[in-house]
Amino acid sequence: MTTTGNMELDGFIERYTPEVASLTFACFDKIRARIPGAMIMACDYYNALAIGWSPDDRTSHGILSLALYPRWINLCFLCGTDLPDPHGLLVGSGNQVRTIRLDDAALLDDPRIDALIAAALARSDPPVDPDAPGTIMIKSVSAKQRPRRPS
Repeated sequence: MTTTGNMELDGFIERYTPEVASLTFACFDKIRARIPGAMIMACDYYNALAIGWSPDDRTSHGILSLALYPRWINLCFLCGTDLPDPHGLLVGSGNQVRTIRLDDAALLDDPRIDALIAAALARSDPPVDPDAPGTIMIKSVSAKQRPRRPS
């Protein structure tokens, strides 16, 4: 299993089942390589752990995130309602976010998903500076949380 390079974030991820944790690390590595320079923010919420990529430290500028649940991971496009989705991959009915369930990190190599990521990056304002350090920041940790492993 690889790590994010941040012990606190790794600890959050390792509270999940080995399968979810392993998938998360693999997806994390692929997205980090795809979006160099992005600020990576983690929020350990009541229901899920969210790991987001943004051009800066403002969550309102977030582009996409991984949302970890006890049995699965979602790739979340934070302005997903604005993205062209000719293949109908995005699901959700909220005002902004659309998701794709990730059962395998290889899905991130799918050209259709890469096109969605490229479209989301193109809409980022401000844009991601690929020469920025791409640091990891823990933004929030909820005191009360649901179990991270299935019952």
